[in-house]
Amino acid sequence: MVSPAAAASHALHSPMVKFSLLALSSIFFLVDPFAAIPSFLALTDGEDARGRKRMAWRASLTCFIVLTAFAMAGQWIFSLLGIKLPAFELAGGLILLLIGIDMLQAKRSATQERSEEAEEAAHKDDASIVPMGIPMLAGPGAISSVMVLVGESGNWSQMGAILASIGITALASYGVLVGADRIRRVLGETGIRILVRIMGLLLVALAMQFFVNGLTELGVIPR
Repeated sequence: MVSPAAAASHALHSPMVKFSLLALSSIFFLVDPFAAIPSFLALTDGEDARGRKRMAWRASLTCFIVLTAFAMAGQWIFSLLGIKLPAFELAGGLILLLIGIDMLQAKRSATQERSEEAEEAAHKDDASIVPMGIPMLAGPGAISSVMVLVGESGNWSQMGAILASIGITALASYGVLVGADRIRRVLGETGIRILVRIMGLLLVALAMQFFVNGLTELGVIPR
């Protein structure tokens, strides 16, 4: 008779669980709603609670739609442009590495947010779709990660795990943005910076894994 602990350990080491955890962690770390808290509070300054909820919902929904669209069209884009998965893994790894290095310094990457965009958004009546939804949440790094994961998926179950990860990340982003003011009071600027640095470290590790996967597929590194 197999013990519950042994069964749980076996389940955690299954390829499907590993892929699901990889998909969720890589997408969530790249969307990184905690790092978007200062920008969200600045853009919603003067809004009441209802207005902030509406903007948080639109930004999160935009993130979900954009990432889902690239997940569904990923293989078609690869085929149309003649891009092989190893090349995209290396390119995606480079983008992840640059974003991760910026996060290790507790600053928002320029690939996700530029000062010019933030200034322009401050004068808009509604900045929830642009720049909050894209590129602050669904930026180039998150899009690249989704497309690499789609390329690595081997069946519909793994594709479902990617879509579920996008949905969970979008819902989590909504929760973080709605509670942005409370989170900043509880964690403080220092706490948020520490959290962003931890995510950056894990993101750099994911970038290295993408590099290893791409070089292995190209035959540079033996399997």
